[in-house]
Amino acid sequence: MKFAFIIDPIQKLDPGHDTSVALMEAAQELGHEVWITEASHLSVVDGKACAPLRPVTLKPVALVNGAWVVAHPWFRLGDRQFLPLETMDAVFMRTDPPVNIAYLYATYILDYVDPRRTLVINSPHGLRTANEKMYALQFTQCIPKTIVSHDKSVIRQFVEQQGAAVIKPLGGKAGEGILFIELGDRNANSLIEISTQQHRTPVMVQTYLPAAKDGDKRIILLNGEPIGAVNRIPTGSEFRGNMAVGGRVAQVEITERDREICQHLAPVLQRDGLIFVGIDVIGGFLTEVNVTSPTGIREIDRLNDVRLGLRVMEWVVEARGKLPAS
Repeated sequence: MKFAFIIDPIQKLDPGHDTSVALMEAAQELGHEVWITEASHLSVVDGKACAPLRPVTLKPVALVNGAWVVAHPWFRLGDRQFLPLETMDAVFMRTDPPVNIAYLYATYILDYVDPRRTLVINSPHGLRTANEKMYALQFTQCIPKTIVSHDKSVIRQFVEQQGAAVIKPLGGKAGEGILFIELGDRNANSLIEISTQQHRTPVMVQTYLPAAKDGDKRIILLNGEPIGAVNRIPTGSEFRGNMAVGGRVAQVEITERDREICQHLAPVLQRDGLIFVGIDVIGGFLTEVNVTSPTGIREIDRLNDVRLGLRVMEWVVEARGKLPAS
């Protein structure tokens, strides 16, 4: 089979961390062709989504003494070919946020991939539907107390009621721009003004969960089923556990509460075509649903001696075989 990955520039990826590379390696190991392109290169020609695609050959990372060792160079590119994306059996949309106008336009182009011929992961419709902060709000039985607002008085009232809260930009990633605010903070007004861009942009405000000090659990879901998890633990004086800001990773179990959360999410994710998803859970509460380019596979594999990429690719092959034109 032929698999295309829409990724950020490949030379900027970290083979020892990036889930996109783990997925590409798994596809290659199973004997499939791996091709790459970038979202900014997508086009619609004759009613079909097209892109300049390049085949890539990877030198897989190796686990040595508990750490991933990367070969140099770790990839080799073939000649560029301008092709309809539906010549591929599956297309993985793995561009990192922010979900800006350019990103949204890329999802509109992906609507012109024939779903009878090619599986797109995640669905372009689902990517537009699922803002990674707002999407969680529909699962009221799973989330902590949360509001979304750009109104200073509404946000201040919420903080006063909760005692402490976390402010999150709706379009952020990797912990960027997340602020801790508590009752009596003399910087409260300024923090709210900065985060809302002077009351022009709504933000998410969640009650602060003290369990965050013990870790922010990332759970990987494949078609709604939890297949692995990793705990991201804040270090030093940092209150965020995100790996991108220095969070330490550790083994963690998928609990019954985690499975209950996943059961609530599964039918909605499946409805929206969100096949490969990462959810964040703190103290038994769902805090985010990550759908654009969820990461964590490398860390889960390293800590648990598993190969989640292979499991994902095996699922994709089976799902592709069920498409009408196959």
